Amino acid sequence: MSRLVVVGFGMGPQHLTDEARAALGGTDYVIAFRKGPDDPLLAVRREICGLFGLDLVEIDDPERDRADPVDYPAAVRAWHRARVDAVADVLRSRDGGAAFLVWGDPSLYDSTLRLVQQVAAVLPTLTWTAVAGISAPSLLAARHRIVLHEVGEPVHVTPARHLREAIVSGQRSIVAMLCSSATFDALEAHPRWRIWWGANLGAPSERLLAGRVVDVLPEIVAARAAAKAEAGWVMDSFLLRPPGGER
Repeated sequence: MSRLVVVGFGMGPQHLTDEARAALGGTDYVIAFRKGPDDPLLAVRREICGLFGLDLVEIDDPERDRADPVDYPAAVRAWHRARVDAVADVLRSRDGGAAFLVWGDPSLYDSTLRLVQQVAAVLPTLTWTAVAGISAPSLLAARHRIVLHEVGEPVHVTPARHLREAIVSGQRSIVAMLCSSATFDALEAHPRWRIWWGANLGAPSERLLAGRVVDVLPEIVAARAAAKAEAGWVMDSFLLRPPGGER
């Protein structure tokens, strides 16, 4: 019987909860996908493995169509199937308990839980659990000392590629994640909206800016580039509200 635990680790060892530490203390190795020969995101995982004396088993991430394919869900499903096969092979070949280390929290814009569900269908003897982590929206709110929603109102969390749709639909408190350099083009049409932005939250390369879009957008673009240059990667998110939505 194989054992596996999915552990959310926020942005690094400093965000590991007691539950996460206990879970990692009961495992033998960590599985991670390597996105290239110089994947900078593996460094944090290696650091966590070193803290707990765990082996890091690296898998070359299967190829995926990232050029905005017409059938995006189908492209993701094909990528997931290849990942499932690779993980199942590792679990068959090794004894002991395994772990996945997930940035932020596994429940939010991460496919590891879906992947493990599929692996469990392939390996009926697999037992697995999940441990919550600190999410990017939580860190963003804490760093800016704000509440993400207005009093008694909803907050809309979306991939940044759907930002325009969220604005058109009338959402008033929008948290955008999975940003790209193109994300900020959509903001130019809303200069008076207020933005609370953060990159690499909780990491040494963290950057924070807040204000009206018209006042801070150039600074955000520059700070995003600086964070990526410093860390070798960038993960950023922001809260966006229309004028009058600062309560």
